[in-house]
Amino acid sequence: MLAPFLFMATVRRSPCKVNLLLNVLGKRPDGFHELETILHPIPVFDELSFTKGGAGINLTCSEQSLPVDHRNLVYRAAALFLEAAGIPEGVHIHLQKNIPLAAGLGGGSGNAAVTLSAMNELFGTALPPQRLEELGSQLGSDVPFFLQNTPALGTGRGERVQPLGWFPALADAWVLLIHPGFGISTPWAYQNLARFPDALNGDPGRSTRLLARLGAAELNQVGPELYNSLEAPVLEKYPILRLYQDFLLEQGADAALMSGSGSTTFALVSSQTVAERILEHFGSRFGDQIWTASAKLGPTA
Repeated sequence: MLAPFLFMATVRRSPCKVNLLLNVLGKRPDGFHELETILHPIPVFDELSFTKGGAGINLTCSEQSLPVDHRNLVYRAAALFLEAAGIPEGVHIHLQKNIPLAAGLGGGSGNAAVTLSAMNELFGTALPPQRLEELGSQLGSDVPFFLQNTPALGTGRGERVQPLGWFPALADAWVLLIHPGFGISTPWAYQNLARFPDALNGDPGRSTRLLARLGAAELNQVGPELYNSLEAPVLEKYPILRLYQDFLLEQGADAALMSGSGSTTFALVSSQTVAERILEHFGSRFGDQIWTASAKLGPTA
């Protein structure tokens, strides 16, 4: 007999993101880094199901290497929500993990944001968006971004999110995602940024220049304004990621960059046909065991 929660589960998809820009502007007194970042949602999804009932939080996950206790962002988001909403009832959550771990794609942050919004609906508590954003910022800098569903400008440590419209230059574009099979620790990337003063103390205003290109230019004119400060330490330690970028550009991608703290490389291309051709050539060159995905840029809902 199937468990009762299987009949009444609320199911939500959880997208990932890429950083079209990640410009670090120096280290703050609180230990975080000041930055400006332009984030774009990507319609490649994890899936979460939620069911009320029981006592406490019962989290299961398809990825056996992920903990299912307070070390998991989904668990922490659920616990924070239940406490903030004053709900004594328990919840069962199942996470179907499709997005790679420690990949710079914000998979865990997206999972946490979906948990907050889904549980708000599931329990009918109607916490206002501002309160959900406050809870999200306690969980991680990227979580508030995933509480909305459009590209956005992130400032501060990334938690101050200004939603933006969809970019004309990317209206017909596709994105390729390539994960090399290993993850990169975000704290490690930021700690090692100290060895690269120019990248640690970036020039303010890169976001303004990139947004101008995204709003008015063609796709093939966007690439020069894409930038990620964290490439400085990461590409030094993992030169294979630079090889990926060079290969993608040689094969006709309009732009290639590392997302977040890595290790995912993404490329922007003009069409689905180009995306499929490049991924086929990539597999022939680097092998077919590497995780790849492609998607049309646009609304994730």
